[in-house]
Amino acid sequence: MQEETGRRLRPLLVIALASIVIGGVADLIMDRPESWLSFHVVFETLMIAGALLMATTLWLGWWRAEQSLQEVRNSVAVHKAERDTWRASAQKALEGLGAAIDQQFDDWGLTPAEREVALLLLKGYSHKHVAQATGRGERTARQHAAAVYQKAGLGSRAELSAYFLEDLLLPGQERRIGGAGADEGDRKFAT
Repeated sequence: MQEETGRRLRPLLVIALASIVIGGVADLIMDRPESWLSFHVVFETLMIAGALLMATTLWLGWWRAEQSLQEVRNSVAVHKAERDTWRASAQKALEGLGAAIDQQFDDWGLTPAEREVALLLLKGYSHKHVAQATGRGERTARQHAAAVYQKAGLGSRAELSAYFLEDLLLPGQERRIGGAGADEGDRKFAT
């Protein structure tokens, strides 16, 4: 919106400054002053020079702003390309993780509503946001969450997330000692 307004004002400003320059020069020519050092001539010359200086300054500012805007657009395009590349490369892994989660939901015997709530909880949604996303009340979302935890034998959203993500490692990380059932205090990094 501001960019469009700025583009509309540019020609008006250019016309105004050009009219000052052209009008000042035309006035000086038509006055045919006897002395070029008179107050009138010096004043109009300064007005013409000021208008030219302002026009040059504005043009440089617009040019720099356009360059900066283009750099930002290029940067956004690069980040979008990186995001799209990552999504494409991770798609197969995400599909595999989604299939594994879906299979586990089947094993737990979750209803469609419970599956939906469980997946949103895994994505990090609060009960309030789960309710909004599913069109249910917050109390209903909490009841579905409680049913998921009970069927899965888990105690909380954190345990639900840990169930699926605990063994997720970045390349080069060491494997943890202890399985999914080990106590937090018993888990240490291998050395």
